[in-house]
Amino acid sequence: MPQINLETAKSGPSCQPGRGVYDYLIVGAGFAGSVIAERLAQGLGRNVLLIDRRPHIAGNAYDHPDEAGVLVHRYGPHIFHTNAQRIVDYLSRFTQWRPYEHRVLAQVDGQLVPIPINLTTLNKLYGLSMTSEQAEVFLAERAEPVATIRTSEDVVVNQIGRTLYEKFFRGYTRKQWGLDPSALDKSVTSRVPTRTNEDDRYFTDTFQMMPRDGYTRLFEQMLDHPRIDLLLDTDFKAVRDEVKFKHVIYCGPIDEYFDFQLGRLPYRSLRFEHQTLEQEHYQPVAVVNYPDPDVPYTRITEYKHLTGQVHPCTSITREFPCDEGDPYYPVPRAENAELYKRYKALAEQTPNVTFLGRLGTYKYYNMDQVVGQALALYRDIEAASSEASVAVGLDAI
Repeated sequence: MPQINLETAKSGPSCQPGRGVYDYLIVGAGFAGSVIAERLAQGLGRNVLLIDRRPHIAGNAYDHPDEAGVLVHRYGPHIFHTNAQRIVDYLSRFTQWRPYEHRVLAQVDGQLVPIPINLTTLNKLYGLSMTSEQAEVFLAERAEPVATIRTSEDVVVNQIGRTLYEKFFRGYTRKQWGLDPSALDKSVTSRVPTRTNEDDRYFTDTFQMMPRDGYTRLFEQMLDHPRIDLLLDTDFKAVRDEVKFKHVIYCGPIDEYFDFQLGRLPYRSLRFEHQTLEQEHYQPVAVVNYPDPDVPYTRITEYKHLTGQVHPCTSITREFPCDEGDPYYPVPRAENAELYKRYKALAEQTPNVTFLGRLGTYKYYNMDQVVGQALALYRDIEAASSEASVAVGLDAI
């Protein structure tokens, strides 16, 4: 994974001997771009130039030791979970794993209770000692059936009623998205289940773990290939006319690629407030949510729970959702989906460009889903390459 500078890149063939034209220019060194770069280089022997406007690889999964030596996630917590053995098998080429099951607490009514809502949550919140069967009746009695579920509010109120919706979901969602749940697609709150047993894991996937040596090290291993060149601190516009390439795989915002000619796709961003404390631990779990609308941040993360690091200090991050800043979350509303469809149609008419990843396809994906999307793209490219090779062979007969 040679790191080259822009002046070197501009000179074409001198980037690497015999590499005057890159087969692929890949924009974005997060999961989508890095996985497809590795596959194209290793699987098909393609020459790849991977660029990122940030000064580091790994995208939003980037982790690093802070000034105190505590391993932190610069862009908020990233917890790997999946049901797909093939995703685990692929990523295991580049990392060993540390078992980790994510548990989240929410501060509600002056108490820390499990979220997603489960039997323990209900019993602690209401001072009860219900069984699972009694909890099912408890929730059913409070549910307010919604004939047609369209919004995130509909999902929650239909399942557990308005009181619990107000306590756990409305304030948090309004802070996270800058919109009331009644204005957001049902997919937002559909991601969070409600349980009547004591399972307090945030995820129930078959595989739940963390890269043993961190995400950045995983990416370093993934991109350590002689056919991958890397340019950091580099914007796509700075090299698109300076470097020779055959095809672009673009993992940045699709509307930005087209200079926002159809209008801007809305994204939600985050501001992070990092703090190191001279104490061994700050909170009982990695993440505590704050649904109260009067609390300006949505959650606090303490990374040592995620990494298993032993250190006399601990580091935490408070997250403040905002409209301005790096694009993190596509905003799930019908009008935004319609605008994306128009951009997608424009993309389909643009030769030699493929859009990939959360920003490139304007969809909220988990990490494993992004990896899966990149591997699926590689399979398509591999199949097309094989068909082309067969056609060339037939022409030679």
